[in-house]
Amino acid sequence: MNKLSSPLFNPLTLPNGNVLKNRLVMAPMTTCCGFYDGTVTDNLIDYYRERAGSIGTVIVECTYVDTLGPAFPGAIGIHNDDCIEGLSLLATAIKERGSKAVIQIYHGGRMVEPQLIGGQTPVCPSAIAIPRPNATVPVAMTAGEVEDMIEKFGEAVRRAIAAGFDGIEIHGANTYLIQQFFSPHANQRQDKWGGSRENRARFPLAILEISRQIAKKYASDEFIIGYRFSPEELEVPGITFDDSLFLLDKLAQIGLDYIHFSMAATLRPSIIDSNDETPLIDKYIQLRSAVLAKIPVIGVGNVVNKTDAETAMAHGYDLIAAGRACVAYPNWAERIQKHNDLQLSMNSDQRTNLNIPEPLWRFPLIHSMVREINTKKFHAGTYQQTVSDDFDNQFVINVELGQDFIKDLSLVNAEKLDHVSIRNFNEIKERILAANSPYVDAISGATSQCDAFKKAVTKAISTSYKVATIVEGGDADDKSCDVVVVGSGGAGLAAAIEAHDKGTSVIIIEKMPVIGGNTNKASAGMNAAETRFQQQAGITDHKEWFYNETLKGGKNKNNPQLLHYFVEHAPAAIDWLDEKGIRLNNLTTTGGMSVDRTHRPDNGAAVGGFLISGLLKNINDRGIEVMLETSVTDIEMKDGRINAVIVRDEEGNEQRISTKAIIIATGGFGANAQMVTHYRPDLADFVTTNHKGATGSGIALLQKIGAGTVDMNEIQIHPTVEQNTAYLISESIRGGGAILISQKGKRFVNELDTRDKVSNSIIALSEHYAYILFDEQICAENKAAETYISKGLAVKAGSLTELAEKLNINLDSLITTVERYNHFVKQQHDEDFGRTTGMRHQLNQPFFYAIRIAPGIHHTMGGVTINTKTEVLDTHAEIIKGAYAAGEVAGGIHGGNRIGGNAIADIIIFGIQAGDQAAAYAKNH
Repeated sequence: MNKLSSPLFNPLTLPNGNVLKNRLVMAPMTTCCGFYDGTVTDNLIDYYRERAGSIGTVIVECTYVDTLGPAFPGAIGIHNDDCIEGLSLLATAIKERGSKAVIQIYHGGRMVEPQLIGGQTPVCPSAIAIPRPNATVPVAMTAGEVEDMIEKFGEAVRRAIAAGFDGIEIHGANTYLIQQFFSPHANQRQDKWGGSRENRARFPLAILEISRQIAKKYASDEFIIGYRFSPEELEVPGITFDDSLFLLDKLAQIGLDYIHFSMAATLRPSIIDSNDETPLIDKYIQLRSAVLAKIPVIGVGNVVNKTDAETAMAHGYDLIAAGRACVAYPNWAERIQKHNDLQLSMNSDQRTNLNIPEPLWRFPLIHSMVREINTKKFHAGTYQQTVSDDFDNQFVINVELGQDFIKDLSLVNAEKLDHVSIRNFNEIKERILAANSPYVDAISGATSQCDAFKKAVTKAISTSYKVATIVEGGDADDKSCDVVVVGSGGAGLAAAIEAHDKGTSVIIIEKMPVIGGNTNKASAGMNAAETRFQQQAGITDHKEWFYNETLKGGKNKNNPQLLHYFVEHAPAAIDWLDEKGIRLNNLTTTGGMSVDRTHRPDNGAAVGGFLISGLLKNINDRGIEVMLETSVTDIEMKDGRINAVIVRDEEGNEQRISTKAIIIATGGFGANAQMVTHYRPDLADFVTTNHKGATGSGIALLQKIGAGTVDMNEIQIHPTVEQNTAYLISESIRGGGAILISQKGKRFVNELDTRDKVSNSIIALSEHYAYILFDEQICAENKAAETYISKGLAVKAGSLTELAEKLNINLDSLITTVERYNHFVKQQHDEDFGRTTGMRHQLNQPFFYAIRIAPGIHHTMGGVTINTKTEVLDTHAEIIKGAYAAGEVAGGIHGGNRIGGNAIADIIIFGIQAGDQAAAYAKNH
C-alpha cells in the first residue's frame, strides 16, 4: 500500500519547524503506574516503548508539577529533579523507536482527593468545591501561591527538557487547575487573577509564557509546546465555546505548536446547547481567528479505524489521537494501514502480551474492552425501547447491539426533553458504553432517570437474547440454566460469580429495576478476624474472640454450627474479594467488637456501593445474564428436587426457566411493615433503613415448598437513623471516634455497645432522640461522613459554642461533656460508660458536626433455616434438594442481635458457599 494514499500518513511541519512523520498521535491516557513518590516504573517504560514506532507522536500521560497536584493514585510526577532520571528512560524508550516524545504537565487543583496528598486540603483559585457528590471544599490560593505555581510549571518544563522529551503539552482541560483558573465557576477571585474573562485568562497565559521562556533558555528551537483544552463546561456559570475561542486566540498570539481538543468524540457537538448538532470542530474552523488558523489541531475520541481518523481530518483536524485503540493495538498506526475492521476488545488472557500494566487493565474504560471467552452473544441489531422515570417523563431510546458489545444508544425523542435530561442521558450512555453493560452506577441526584435509561438497555438485551434463541432454532419462552440466583444484592452476586467460576451456567433474577438491594445501603464494612490486612496493620486478633463477641452480641441465640463456619471462613472471603479486584484493607471497629476487624475500602468510603460496583464488574466480565424487574412467582419441584422457576416480568409476561438448583438471596423483610408488625407489634411506628424491595418474598417462596424458619421475631433496630430521610448513619462514624449526646448535651451510653443496647438507651431518653457528634478529623477519615454532610443531614459549626446555639443545647454541658470525653481519650479509659474501642482522637478539630438520630428498623435476623452448606431445610430439618439460601433471607447466624459489620461478612461468606454448593449439586444432577 502506498504510504501517502491516506492523508493520515503524510508528514506535518509544526510552526516551530519540527516535522512529525505522520498525523497519528497516541493520546495521553492515565495508567496509574507510577511509584508512590511519582517516579517512573519499568512496566510504564515497557508500556510506552511497545506503542511507539509506527505512530508519529506519543503524548505521555499527565505529570504533576507539585506535591498537591496528583489527581489519581499511581500518578507520575515532574515535581522535583529526582523524577528526571526515570523520565529520561521513558523519553529514550519512545524516541529510540522513532516517535516524537511529548509529555503532559498539569496540576489537579480542586479535583485532587485529600487522601492522595496525605490528608491535606486541595487548592483552587477559589474555595469552591467541584459540583459533585462528596467533593472537598478546596483552599483558595493566595496571590503569592499563584505566582509560585507558575514557577513550578516552569520548573516542570525544564525537567522535561532535561529528560530529553521533544516537547510538553500544557494540560488546560479536564477541569484541572489551569482550566479552573479560566472557569467562572471555579474562579471567583477579585484580584488580577479573577473576575473578568481577561483576568481569568491570565493564569493559562502565564503558564504558556513561562514555558516558552524556559524552552528558549534550555531547549532547541524545535521544542514542541502544545495546549490541551476542554471547549465547554457544564457548570453554571461555566466556560462557553466562545470563551475557549477567546483564550485560544490569546495563546496563539504568544505562540503554540498545536492545540488539542479534549472530548469524548472527535465530532462531538455542544454539551451546553443540545439543539445544535454541529460538531464543535466545524464551529471552530468557521470561527477561529487568522492567527489561530496557523496552529495545527489535534482531535481525539472514538477513533478506532482508519475511516474514523480520515473522517475527523476531513472536518478540519490536522492530527488525530487515539487512546483505547493504542491500548488494544500497540501497533495501531501500522494496523490501520491494512485493516479497517478493528474492534475495541481484548481477550482476558492478553494483558501480558500487550504490555498493559495491571492498574490500567483494571480501569473501567479499559476493563470494559476485556472479553471473556465464550461470553453469551447478542443478536446484533437496533432495538427501540420506550421507558419512563418516576416523574412520568417518557424516553424513546434506540439501543444498537453488536454481537458481543453495546454499540450505541440514542434518544429518539430528544427534542421533547429538557437539557438536564439530555445531559444525564449522555453521561449514563458514556458509562454504559465504557462498561459494555447497563449495570453501572447512577448519576447522583438523577437515579430515577438513570434507572430508566439502564432499563431500556436491559430490555433491549433481553429481546436480543430471545431473537438469538429463535434464530438458533430454540424456544424463546423456555429457558434453562444450571443455577438460578434470585436476588442481586451482595449474596446473590457473590453466589452467581462463584457458581459461574465453578463451571455452571447462571441466570440472576431481580424484581427491582436496579441491582444491589440492601447492600447498596451498607456503610460500615466487613468483619473478619486473622486476616492478612490485620497482620499488615499490626493488629492482633483471633477467630475465637470474633466468635465469642458475635455470640455475646447475639444473646447466645446464634446457631453454633453456622457461626463457626462464618468465623472460620471470613478471612478467605476477604481474600476472595481481593482476588476479584475488591480490596477491603482499611480497618475500623463497630459496636460489640474489641479490635479493629471491620474491613472497608482504602479511602474509608461506605462499603456497600464499593462492593456492588466491584461485584458487578465481575458479573459483566463473565457475561452472566441478569433479568431485572422480574419476579419469581413459583418454584417447580419434580421427584422431590428443584426443577424450574416460573418468572413474571413487569409487563406480566410469564416464562419458565428450567434449572437444577436455585439460590435464594432476596434479603430480609425490614421494608414489609405488615410482616414486621406481625412478629413485633412494638415496632409498628418505626422508620426503616431498608430499600423497598426488602419484603420477605424469598422467605415466602421457600415456605411454599416446605422450608422451615427460625428467629422470625428477632428484628434489629439500628440506633443511629436520621428520621426524616430514614438514612442510616454508619457505625463507622462512632467507630472512628464520634460520641452520642442527648438534648441536654450529655453522653448517656457506651456508643460502641451492641446496637440493641444503644438503641434502648436512646429510646429511654425523655426526647427519644440523640445527636451523633464528630469533628473534622473524623470526617476526613470516614468518607461516609461527607455523604451525610452533602445531603444536608448534619449541622455544621465552627466551634462548640456555635454548635450548642444551633442545637439549642446548654453550652456549659456540651463543653464539659466534650472535654471530659477528650480526657478519657487521652488516658484511653472511659470512666463513665466503659467504652474501650474507637477512642481514636480527641474531639477538638473544627468544624464540628451533629446529626439528629433515633432508632429505625434495620435488619431481620430471622429467616429460613439452612445448614453450613447453605442447603435449605424443611420444617422437619430435612434438606430440600437443590434449594440454597444466603444472606439476610436465612436465619440463625446472628441470633438475637446482629453486630455491625457482620452482615457484609454474612452475605459474602455464605454467598460464596451457596454458589459453590449449588454448582456442585447441579453438576452431579
